[in-house]
Amino acid sequence: MARYEASVVINRPVEEVCAYLNDVRNWAEWRSDVLEAEQTSEAPLGVGTTFQLVMQWMGQRSEATLEVTEYEPNRKLKYWGASGPGSAEHTYTFEPVEGGTRLTFVAEAEIGGFVKRLYGLVEPVFMRIAKRHMDGSFANLKDILEAQA
Repeated sequence: MARYEASVVINRPVEEVCAYLNDVRNWAEWRSDVLEAEQTSEAPLGVGTTFQLVMQWMGQRSEATLEVTEYEPNRKLKYWGASGPGSAEHTYTFEPVEGGTRLTFVAEAEIGGFVKRLYGLVEPVFMRIAKRHMDGSFANLKDILEAQA
């Protein structure tokens, strides 16, 4: 299983950061890999909530279905998703810090099928690209939320 982590401090209160990030319709605005996103289950957000994403990453367009597996308002959003030959569990945690919020993202991915053998050879490169991508997306998120102040 591959794992990577990204973190950023956003100079906004936890409640504002959570409200923005927990609305999946905003993801296309700050995540460079998300083209479209919608919640496909009834509101409110909680365990069992589902989302559908249209994504483009490393030149490949794909669709992903996500399901919330753990949710603690203003503290944690965890979901599982599948796309193509792989699946991943993603966790966002929100921590109040002086002047704002520390947002941390952890991804744990599992690649299956014939891609698994190839992936084993390129995993270190893939993880560096994924981390760089998430760091860039977090910089976008920080800019968007701090501009709303």
